[in-house]
Amino acid sequence: MKVSDIIASIGVIILLIAFLLNLYKKISATSRVYTFMNFLGAAICGFSSYLIKFYPFVVLESIWSIFALVSLFKVSRGTLDDNK
Repeated sequence: MKVSDIIASIGVIILLIAFLLNLYKKISATSRVYTFMNFLGAAICGFSSYLIKFYPFVVLESIWSIFALVSLFKVSRGTLDDNK
């Protein structure tokens, strides 16, 4: 297994954990935890795609991580529930 495969696997695992936690109502899709996990997972996947020169996925994951990062800072403090 190449380093890029390991990096991609870590990113995908983070994204899947966020998805499953939201699906089973452990965290809200509007929580900072969920948004941060989406940012981190997408950024890691984008980096691994860059390493293997798969640029369409680099674009997709870069946009995903940018929107998650912007959303992370736009969430109003005191109105979200990080535990759901």
